Amino acid sequence: MHPTPIRKDTAAWKTQVWISFGTAVTLCATGLAYLPGQDLDRAFMVMGYVFCMSTAFALAKFVRDNEVRKTDTPMWRLVVWGGFGFAMALTGWGLWRMEINPTYKAYLGVSWLFLISTVFTLAKTLRDAHEALIAEARREGMAMHASRE
Repeated sequence: MHPTPIRKDTAAWKTQVWISFGTAVTLCATGLAYLPGQDLDRAFMVMGYVFCMSTAFALAKFVRDNEVRKTDTPMWRLVVWGGFGFAMALTGWGLWRMEINPTYKAYLGVSWLFLISTVFTLAKTLRDAHEALIAEARREGMAMHASRE
């Protein structure tokens, strides 16, 4: 009987994921740093981007935790999904209402969506690596236990 192979991401994939995330953060930070207009608009957008990023990580974890069996309460489901939806809607509204060049809005919008996409990819990659470590530890533990018997 052959043990089921433990699926691991390649080093190239991990590198690509981290480079993409770093690029997205850099593009967003650059766009927000040079955002024309009032300081209040800039502060609003920075908070919106950070809020979106943190809620995307929370949503990715929530979905993955509840993939096999429901482990969280319905209220937590509402908080996680509601927080993500509210963050995305509020940031989108703030971007839409800003009185800046449409090209600049497009840059901020695309970099923002790129950031959210890379957050989900990074969260999945980190979780996959964690689960592979757990699977390896279990396999080693079972092998040690079997060798003692």
